[in-house]
Amino acid sequence: MNGVLALASIIMLVLLFLKVPVFISVLGGAAVYFVLNPGVNAIVFAQQAITGAESISLLAIPFFVCAGIMMNYTGVTARIMGFCEVLTGRMYGGLAQVNVLLSTLMGGLSGSNLADAAMEAKMLVPEMEKKGFSKEFSTVVTAASAMITPLIPPGISMILYGCIANVSIGDLFISGLGVGALLCITMMIVVRFVSKARGYAPLRTTRVTGKEFGAALKPAILPLCLPIIIIGGIRLGLFTATEAGAVAIIYSMLLGLIYHEMRWDDLKRGFKETVCTTSSIMLIVAAAGVFSWVLTKERIPQQLTEWIVATIDNKYIFLLIVNIFLLIVGMFIEGNASMIILVPLLHPIALAYGINEIQFAMTYIFNNAIGALSPPMGTLMFVTCGITGCKTGKFIKEAVPFYLLLLVNLLLITYVPVFSTGILSLFGG
Repeated sequence: MNGVLALASIIMLVLLFLKVPVFISVLGGAAVYFVLNPGVNAIVFAQQAITGAESISLLAIPFFVCAGIMMNYTGVTARIMGFCEVLTGRMYGGLAQVNVLLSTLMGGLSGSNLADAAMEAKMLVPEMEKKGFSKEFSTVVTAASAMITPLIPPGISMILYGCIANVSIGDLFISGLGVGALLCITMMIVVRFVSKARGYAPLRTTRVTGKEFGAALKPAILPLCLPIIIIGGIRLGLFTATEAGAVAIIYSMLLGLIYHEMRWDDLKRGFKETVCTTSSIMLIVAAAGVFSWVLTKERIPQQLTEWIVATIDNKYIFLLIVNIFLLIVGMFIEGNASMIILVPLLHPIALAYGINEIQFAMTYIFNNAIGALSPPMGTLMFVTCGITGCKTGKFIKEAVPFYLLLLVNLLLITYVPVFSTGILSLFGG
């Protein structure tokens, strides 16, 4: 790495740590490289920024963001929550179990972990406290369960990773179902044991009758069909992952008409939120396009691959080092930002070791999800604590069992391929 690139990288990282907006930090580092490199045409800076955001696959981002936002205005959340209460009513933990299952099911609709965490912190935490749950436990469960959202299709992280590393987004979606289910089940088990030890009683003691189950399923069945439509349509070749986003928007609009809960003002507000959210993501993508070009020009990915492969002769040790590195990075840098910077470097190395690209992708995305919950800069921690009023120190102490759970899951996803690619093989991937 030459001195100019080293200086550009240092400036970018310093700006990120100072909480300067991600796209400005990345563009700032890239600009230093172009300014101090007179032999590089400055026009390339603008060209790569535009090219970085031109991928057709990236259209899936505004589509799925819009679909998820529209779902919030159609009464879908309340209907799915009622269904979750019926499914988990007899489990220890009551509303805490509802919290975890609701995040899993809503992850297939919204794709945004922060939106999911904010919604559940407002809806469920006050009700959990009324039922006797501590504020700290309620907040931790809400934040931890929101981690499932980016792992369930159509998670934005999977779309970004697929575009950056040229990996099938459809295959990532299917793999995400298995990883998301793993985290959901293991988290519900932890919630069950903690709740039983603390005396957090079930919502009900009697069995659910067929009539009660049908009454809860009926209003929730249409929203729950969306992930099936997306995955099924992609695997059957009816539409691409990008086109699936457009289908999701149409489907969410139809639900609004069927439930008679979406007003014209909601529609306008939803489109405005879509534009704001998409703009923030695409600015980062455009900025990353410039920095990726700089790295490629300097042959950093190729040199790093050659050096690591020559130094570490065991892919399992490589995966361990990557996990430790990503866990540390995730504590300080937002997941999508680190992905755009690091995936072009790490993905080729993983392929050189013969690691399955889908397995490595899900390992990376899971690390990002853990970072969103990790101090000192975990976004999920701050969003939920900000809404519920929970102190971050008490949050971290209460979250210890969940951090241990996440590390166990990370090791399973990293070293036991069936948890990341097993479900994909069932779909012929």
